[in-house]
Order: sequence, then structure tokens, then C-alpha cells
Amino acid sequence: MDIYQMIDKWSIISYQIYNMDEVVKIINDIKAGNIKPIYFLMGEEPYYIDRITEYLENNILTEDEKGFNQMVLYGRDTTVEDIVANAKRYPMMAERQVVIVKEAQDLVKTIDKLESYAVNPQPTTVLVIVYKYKTLDKRKKLVKVIDKQGLLYESKKMYENQVGEWIKRVLKGKGYDIEPKAMAMLVEFLGNDLSRIANELTKLEIILPKGSTITPHHIEENIGFSKDFNVFEFRKAIGEKNQLKAYQIAAYFAQNQKDNPLVMTTGLVFSFFSALLQLHGLKDKSPSNIAKTLKVSPYFVNDYISASKNYPMRKVSAIVGTLREIDIKSKGVGANGIPQGDLLKEMLVSIFN
Repeated sequence: MDIYQMIDKWSIISYQIYNMDEVVKIINDIKAGNIKPIYFLMGEEPYYIDRITEYLENNILTEDEKGFNQMVLYGRDTTVEDIVANAKRYPMMAERQVVIVKEAQDLVKTIDKLESYAVNPQPTTVLVIVYKYKTLDKRKKLVKVIDKQGLLYESKKMYENQVGEWIKRVLKGKGYDIEPKAMAMLVEFLGNDLSRIANELTKLEIILPKGSTITPHHIEENIGFSKDFNVFEFRKAIGEKNQLKAYQIAAYFAQNQKDNPLVMTTGLVFSFFSALLQLHGLKDKSPSNIAKTLKVSPYFVNDYISASKNYPMRKVSAIVGTLREIDIKSKGVGANGIPQGDLLKEMLVSIFN
């Protein structure tokens, strides 16, 4: 499998904001035999960290070599001293060994001890440190040493207003298209979790033939969202002050709590009104600036503009405060036993009154 087929398989696309050139270069170098003794993969977005880790895990050694020469450790179950001891071993009947440390962020308090090994790493060992959801302080000597002796990769979280384009390009690379509303729905429901989005896109690829255009109907039918009773329609009904529809959706959520957890619903509504608060403070209220500043899909900009007319700044501020209280209650703090339906009604009463 050549590098571009492999990248397509993993949904890794040429997206400059996301340091894609760097990811392609890392994998190209590995394939060309330019293998570093240390790979330190860190950052808030785990998707690309996982993809690079998978490639290293699957392609450095042959299947016959892996039995004696590939080891996977976990940060919660090991120490830096154990990692170094394993890294200093010599390979058995192979050119090199691979030591992969997953969940290395659990070693945050002691990770600096890796510096002494990083200064003089074992040339026959490929040490892969998977340090997800966190980053090292760039001022640390460890960072400078790894950057010199090995490879330091940081995977940054993508803003939600960038995710739609990412989805579109991923699908295009696999021979699919997607309607703007369907793309916006995916972002609305799944946020900027690229791994989760990629999994859902894979489901659609299995169902739909190449050349298909993904529609809202496909999203509703195959990703488990009700056509009329979902958080997208709930937020829209609130923004339009359509009380009847909002209460109907709230009742549906209360009856289907597993698929519509209150914590997620409250979080999305809170984000919506927080964005409205920000919108009220903008001097430039052009659609393009709203999308850029609020970091939302351009598809939803008109929803925000309409809602801002229905909810003045003072009202939005009050709603945000109430939503914070409901969020705390939804997590069981000071409100044990209150049914989800009652909390949803409390939310809507505070919004509409």
C-alpha cells in the first residue's frame, strides 16, 4: 500500500491548518527507512496521534520480529525507569526493537526523567511515547533534546468551524460528497472529536456506494439521530422561540434519556447562548465575521442572527447563569433524584419567560 492510499484509508487529508504536511512527512520518512530513535507524540487532538502510532506499531517490524522485539507499555502501569530499561535492551534476531508507551500522559509528574535517555538514545530501539491530551512545556530541556535526537509532534485541537471542511475533504478523497446541512449536522452532533467523526463516516461508507452524496436523511437514518427530535432541532426551536416544538422535543428527550443525555443537551444549549452573548458584543456582525469569531459553521450563522433578535443581551446573560445552575443539577450536585424531564422544563421556563 503506498503512502497516499494509506493516508486515504485513515482519512488523513491535506489540510494545512492541521499540520498535515508534517504528518505526511513523518510517514514518508518511516517508509523510506529514515526512522527516529524517539517519537514523542503529544497534543489535545488524539486522532492523528493514534494514526501515527498505528503506523509505527504495524510497519516498523515484520510479524515474525514483533514477538520478541515489540513491547507495549501503559503509563499508569509503568515508570520512566522501566521504560528506559526496556529501551536499552538489544533486539533479538532483528535490526531494531519497538517500545510503545501508551497513555504516557499518566507519567506527567516524572516524564522529565526521560531526558537522560533522550540525550543518548539506543540506536537499535524505536521508542514511541504517546502523550495524549497534554503537551510538554516547550521551554523544558527534554523537549529540546527530543527535538534534536528524535521527533516531537504536537497535534492541536481543531475548531468546530474548521471541522466541516475537514469532513468534506475526507469524503472527497474517498469518492463521496456531502450536502451542507448534513455536514453541519455532523459537526453539531459530534463536535470536533475527529476520531468519533471518522468512525461515523466509516459507517456511511459501508452503507453507501462510492459516488454518493450524503444527505441529512443519511445522517438521521444511519447515525442514530431522530429526524424531528434531536439537539439540532431543539436548539433551533429555542432560537426561534417556538415553545411548542421545544417542549415536544424536551418530552422526547426525557423519554429517551440514553440517546439524549441531559448533560450533553445542557452543554449544547449553554454553548449556543454563550455564542449569542459573544455575538451581541460584536461590532462587525457580517455573516463571515460571525462564523469566524464564534467558530461556528457558516450554515448556522442565520440561526444565530435570528436568535439574537429574539434574545437581547440582558436576557442572554440571565439564561447563561440559569444554564450553569441546571448543568450542576444535571450532574447530581444538590439535586439528587430530580427527573431529567423536570430539569428540561426548568430550562425552557427560564429561557422563554
